[in-house]
Amino acid sequence: MEDLKELASIKCKQQVVRTVRFNIDGSYCLTCGADKKIKLWNPHKQTLLKIYGGHANEVLDAAGSCDSSHIISCSSDKSVILWDVTTGQPIKRYRGHASSVNCVRFNEESTMAVSGSVDNSVIIWDVASRRLDPVQTLKDAKDSVTSVQVTDHEILTCSVDCHVRLYDIRMGKMTADYVGNIITYGSLTHDGQCYVLSCSDSTVKLFDKDSGELLNTFVGHESKDYLLENAVYAKDTHVISGSATGEIWYWDLISGTCSQKLVHSKNKPVVSISQHPIETFLLSACEDEIKLWGVAEKPEE
Repeated sequence: MEDLKELASIKCKQQVVRTVRFNIDGSYCLTCGADKKIKLWNPHKQTLLKIYGGHANEVLDAAGSCDSSHIISCSSDKSVILWDVTTGQPIKRYRGHASSVNCVRFNEESTMAVSGSVDNSVIIWDVASRRLDPVQTLKDAKDSVTSVQVTDHEILTCSVDCHVRLYDIRMGKMTADYVGNIITYGSLTHDGQCYVLSCSDSTVKLFDKDSGELLNTFVGHESKDYLLENAVYAKDTHVISGSATGEIWYWDLISGTCSQKLVHSKNKPVVSISQHPIETFLLSACEDEIKLWGVAEKPEE
């Protein structure tokens, strides 16, 4: 793969950035802050476009809809909020969790939202209708839910109870796999055949989604006590993870060797990363700063 360089650095002025997320086409990004705000940026031009304020406590995760018209966010104030991107106003506020809400995602059509909480539950919300009560509550986890991912018919959830759970909505069945360590984050490969789990023992593991077989383990970074995230490179060639020591690691998906290491900050945890949906760009968040990484354009001769 090509060598990536730091293209931009943005001080977000949000105390601490909890998560950074590209939107659906990678032209904008969201940052969730300990200052209770969500900020919408154009990271390529380093411009702040909008600030969304309405949560009563720090915002822990957010996601943009498939047409970039709405944002769904969650907070340690136990609520999930649906926002209008243009007006900056909250449209609906969902209350169903009994504790801090760690993660939230839209489904592919952005008609539903799925949130996971410290209260061990995963809740499905109908954001397309006026309904404010949960459509369904999944209560299989025995401890805090750390991450959720949603495809057109599946929900992947990770938990502190060391289990990854895959719900097939069409079939109405759930498959649980015990991994042996706290899972801090889970993501799916773009071909949908594997999932990638960040674990508390400073490993990132690649599993076959259908068989549950462990295909590869990626090591070298440090997780310490942080809920580190992983990402999969746009072409499914590399697995990416932040580190508690300030680096971003790129491993070859097949061989498991480290092919590149970017330094965001010395000895400060890179808690959140977001891979561009189709291009080489990567966003990383460390304390109150996000950085955009990519291939530096060659000057025209």
